[in-house]
Amino acid sequence: MQKFEEKKFNIGELKGISAKTIEEHLKLYAGYVKHTNLIWEKMGEYMADAEKNAYVIGELQRRFGFEFNGMRNHEYYFESLEGGAKPLPFDSQFKKAIEKLVSSFDIWLTAFKALAMTRGIGWAVLYWDKKTEQLVATWVDEQHLGQLNGLNWILGIDMWEHAFIYDYPTSEKKKYIEAYFDNINWEQIEQNFVESIS
Repeated sequence: MQKFEEKKFNIGELKGISAKTIEEHLKLYAGYVKHTNLIWEKMGEYMADAEKNAYVIGELQRRFGFEFNGMRNHEYYFESLEGGAKPLPFDSQFKKAIEKLVSSFDIWLTAFKALAMTRGIGWAVLYWDKKTEQLVATWVDEQHLGQLNGLNWILGIDMWEHAFIYDYPTSEKKKYIEAYFDNINWEQIEQNFVESIS
């Protein structure tokens, strides 16, 4: 079984999101990678006698979804902050796809920020659905309940308290959402989109 590798991210100084927050958040990401690998390894061991270990394998599989999605979601998240804030390219295909959904990019962004304000912990995620050739936004509880099957991740904001608690109290998470979008590298989002539609 091939191990999952912890990625390294080049995240510079951010506006409204402290170095302490990023440092602690990256430690949490490293924990997801570590636990994904531990469970992956244990499942391999228990599968040597799958009938005897059926219950344990089932519970490990359940936990694997949580750890694995925690790992992958954070990789998308941190990639969107690499390289500093950058605007969408002038001829952005992503922006054109947004404008097929709603009348303007700004209207869509306001709605997506409102989705991120959903009560509880989780992620606001924007996917591309190849079957219907449209963007689909959703709320993902925690990180494994609500992921949409067969859709490609374009953009996602982590709305667990660990993503902002060093900088903002939970009552001010809207400020964190604004800070995230002030720092986003839209060129990376464009790349995610272009790769998804090809």
